[in-house]
Amino acid sequence: MLLSITTTHTPATDLGHLLHKHPDRVQRFTQSFGVATVFYPEASDERCIATLMLEIDPVRMARSRSRTSPDFSLAQYVNDRSYAASSLLAVALADVFSTARSGRCTSRQELADSAIPLQLRLPVLPCRGGPEIARRVFEPLGWQVDAEPIALDDAFPEWGQSRYVHLQLTGTIRLADALSQLHVLLPVLDESKHYWQGPDEVDKLLRSGGGWLADHPDRDLITHRYLGRHGALTRVALARLAELDDATEEALEPADDEEALQPQERRVPLNAQRHDAVLDALEAAGAASVIDLGCGPGQFLQRLVGTPAFTRIAGSDVSTRSLQYAARRLRLDRMSERQTARVTLFQGALTYEDPRFAGYDAAVLMEVIEHVDPSRLPALERVVFGAATPGTVVVTTPNRDYNVRYESLRGLRHPDHRFEWDRAEFAAWTAAVATAYGYAVQLRGVGDADPEFGAPTQLAVFTRV
Repeated sequence: MLLSITTTHTPATDLGHLLHKHPDRVQRFTQSFGVATVFYPEASDERCIATLMLEIDPVRMARSRSRTSPDFSLAQYVNDRSYAASSLLAVALADVFSTARSGRCTSRQELADSAIPLQLRLPVLPCRGGPEIARRVFEPLGWQVDAEPIALDDAFPEWGQSRYVHLQLTGTIRLADALSQLHVLLPVLDESKHYWQGPDEVDKLLRSGGGWLADHPDRDLITHRYLGRHGALTRVALARLAELDDATEEALEPADDEEALQPQERRVPLNAQRHDAVLDALEAAGAASVIDLGCGPGQFLQRLVGTPAFTRIAGSDVSTRSLQYAARRLRLDRMSERQTARVTLFQGALTYEDPRFAGYDAAVLMEVIEHVDPSRLPALERVVFGAATPGTVVVTTPNRDYNVRYESLRGLRHPDHRFEWDRAEFAAWTAAVATAYGYAVQLRGVGDADPEFGAPTQLAVFTRV
């Protein structure tokens, strides 16, 4: 099995830093079913290709056959597991490129946070449903898809096409996102897995699909194929994905994290209450220009655009795909020239200074800080409060104290959260930031407050003094 990853980013050899695999070395990694090898057929400043080759040990696989596998004695000789990209390659990819999938790169973190030109190539890939299925699952993620069917036998064209394709994906995307998408979608296209699936498989799916699966137009198809015939697991996964989704026919993207976890029926969803509270804070501050930092798919930007008092609006996010959805949500292509000039969307990472963040009356960090590794929060603080220096900064984040009120919740409210603060921890952080950067701060709660645990969302309004 082969997977090649090509970039023309300059210098292209930075791909070695992102993958944590040196271009001058051939590295081998033992798997339970064979050996994975990483090597670079080409490594120059203009173009770099990293190849993952997985060699299957068919004897080891035959000996490890589970008791529930069909007793077909010829299977080990006639199946395609040793040759065609499948869940075996997905597992090896997750192991060999685990750090790259997490998006961490100490020496090139800004690059790891950025979308770069990539080309992914899989020479032989099982694709039940043909090239059309490959296009359905990859094109909404921003890829240009070239899926060429492979003939059953070139010598006998009348036999038709096999169920295999030669897949090539081309796009500008974060490497971590590309690897996570492959990890999920390789077994989805194959519609088969080589290992027994337990309840933890749902968590694996949500972790790897965090940030893109909930709003994928074919998320049900992907979930069903990923979990196979496990109907109970599929129902659990779809229910949890629904918790992240506030989509209607006109709104394409998921709502804020814990929206559907509220323990009681309510007239106004928590994410709507959160938007109302932030909007009220911005209007009370008299802000005319606002930047939504970590705007995601633009749900709150839509509220800002609908408020005439805000004459200049910007949205920034590390994900170019989210910005594309934001543009669609806002219907930027249908706006008048005057309205288009009022709104700006751009890609950026909040842990690196960017002059485009500056010059706004107010900045919003709505449900953003908990997605940042704690070790990188000081960098975010310097960028927002120390460099951009808006007059007002509005921050919201989950209240961990309140989590006990969610009966179905195990762990954090969202698989991508790096932490969640209780009220005391949030108060300490806001006080420290305000003191360090010359702001006054007020704390509030959003949502129906519990007498013992407080409100589900914490809100802080920083005012520059």
